[in-house]
Amino acid sequence: MMRSLFAGVSGLRNHQVRMDVIGNNIANVNTLGYKASRVTFEEAYAQLVQGASRPQTRVGDAYGGVNPMQIGLGMNVSSIDVLFTQGSLETTGVVTDLAIQGDSFFVVSDGERNYFTRSGNFIFDATGRLVSSATGYNVQGRMAGPDGTFIDGITDIVLPLDRRAPARATTYARIGGNLNAAATPGSSAETTITVYDEQGEKTDLKLTFTAVSDDVWDVQIEADGTSSTVQITFDGDGRLASVDGDASSGEFAFVLAGGRTITLDFGTIGGTDGITQFSGSTTALLREQDGYPYGELESIAIDPRGVITGSFSNGVTLDLAQIALADFSNPTGLLRTGDNLYSVSANSGEPLIGFAGEGVQSAVASGALEMSNVDLATEFTNMIIAQRGFQSNARVISTSDEMLQELVNLKR
Repeated sequence: MMRSLFAGVSGLRNHQVRMDVIGNNIANVNTLGYKASRVTFEEAYAQLVQGASRPQTRVGDAYGGVNPMQIGLGMNVSSIDVLFTQGSLETTGVVTDLAIQGDSFFVVSDGERNYFTRSGNFIFDATGRLVSSATGYNVQGRMAGPDGTFIDGITDIVLPLDRRAPARATTYARIGGNLNAAATPGSSAETTITVYDEQGEKTDLKLTFTAVSDDVWDVQIEADGTSSTVQITFDGDGRLASVDGDASSGEFAFVLAGGRTITLDFGTIGGTDGITQFSGSTTALLREQDGYPYGELESIAIDPRGVITGSFSNGVTLDLAQIALADFSNPTGLLRTGDNLYSVSANSGEPLIGFAGEGVQSAVASGALEMSNVDLATEFTNMIIAQRGFQSNARVISTSDEMLQELVNLKR
């Protein structure tokens, strides 16, 4: 009879554990990135009352075996598992609000050790560090150099507010448009474009086209006190035939003061992708050049690979950093440490830290946050089951007590 009391007590105690887990799930129904837990039970040790006997098959005396008789001694909690199913995404419009679509985790550091989280409510602090707005822990990733090339090594992501894109000297300029085939010798047209040196200083590059004869034009090039003249010719179809006597290339190297060279591209020999000579108005012009001044960082964007791209005032976009993601062999083995953080345990496996699109199958969604994966319908159903289990075990205890009372009363 005492066995039933102990079995009932184990049922009360462990159903209360299940209720504690359900209550915590419901409490975190609106917690960012929260993953619900579940409780599973297992049978406790069973007392052997009588062992089993094997069947007897002697001639004239055959009879069957007897099964063992055991009485259970209650139940125990088998496991409390975290359910790492995907939570729904809530759009926020904040660039640094990030959500993971997949099984990975963000990596954050307190300066001494790494933690892992699904909650991507990040901000840039006063020093330009990308941190968790809840804990201030530094988001981990890899930084890019001044040219946008990523540097190996996982570190804190820091984007100084005074970040600038360095200037780039002009090394190439493309020329297009048309020269009037009916132009008389001596007729001229001008076009000017701004080019830049290594420090981003502006210089006007001026081209003056002067008709020499049918299908022949002189082009005077001026910039920074330096001048050169190149002759271009066209075939009978108005296509470029040669540049300064060279029929193999449509390019001319213009040397500025100090020895800096700008390649002027008049187009493909025999093609119409550059300068042409057809009847009609003269529209020759410098279409583009590859230089630019230094630029101030104006805005950032984060793509599904977790790459933080900066847009600068000079029109340049550069990769600034990439957010790291971590995968685990057994994420359910992670330890909850509070503040939506997890840490490595003996059964989680070591983190495999990488980047989306480079061995990590998850993707990053910018401007969104992952919500809790708690299903209230499931939790309320489990609550009813836990309550009934608790009530039933309480009834076992009260009934066993009444039976004991009856036993005590036998002496009267």
